[in-house]
Amino acid sequence: MTDITITTEFIKLQDLLKLANLVGTGGEAKIVIQNGDVSVNGEVCTMRGKKIRPGDTVAFDGKELTVSYAN
Repeated sequence: MTDITITTEFIKLQDLLKLANLVGTGGEAKIVIQNGDVSVNGEVCTMRGKKIRPGDTVAFDGKELTVSYAN
C-alpha cells in the first residue's frame, strides 16, 4: 500500500491517480474511472471528481493507495 500525502482538505480522484503515476494523463484517468476500474473504500467509483480525503483508500490496477495529510 502506498501512502500519498496532501496539503489540502481533499484531492479529486482523477488528480490522485495522476499524482501517484498510475495514469499518464487526465484523459486516461477519466477513462479508467468511467470504466469502473477504480474503487474507493472498497466500492467501485465512476465519479472522477470524487473528493478523496485522508483515511480513504483507492484501489486501481492491483495497487492500493491511502491518503494522509502532510505534517
